[in-house]
Amino acid sequence: MKWFKKKKVKDFVSPSQEQKEVLAESMKEVLDGRLLADTVLRRNMVFILFLTLLGILYIANGYNTEKLFMKKVALEKELSDLRFESVTTSSELMRISVPSEVERRVKEAGLDLVQSKEPPIKIEK
Repeated sequence: MKWFKKKKVKDFVSPSQEQKEVLAESMKEVLDGRLLADTVLRRNMVFILFLTLLGILYIANGYNTEKLFMKKVALEKELSDLRFESVTTSSELMRISVPSEVERRVKEAGLDLVQSKEPPIKIEK
């Protein structure tokens, strides 16, 4: 009557021990190939491939967004630099076009030009 002899079974298994057993069994299934041979997995293979594709697209979208953001930051910096250059150039032009500055530059260049004493007149058609 050894066949009907009761085995000693622990009534309580600690959660960490149970987690270790489940992890060990899962690893065995993956390494054995039982996981891939499972009918539930085979029936849902299309869905799993779809989820994998979505994951890849999600990661690619993140990289693309990051690349666009860096490009935007670089363009904003370039725009700021160009604005400063524009302001500097316009102020230099304003300074150069003052009549006294024009007269001084003409004298420096040694040109025999003189400022007109008569005011300009309108030519009408």
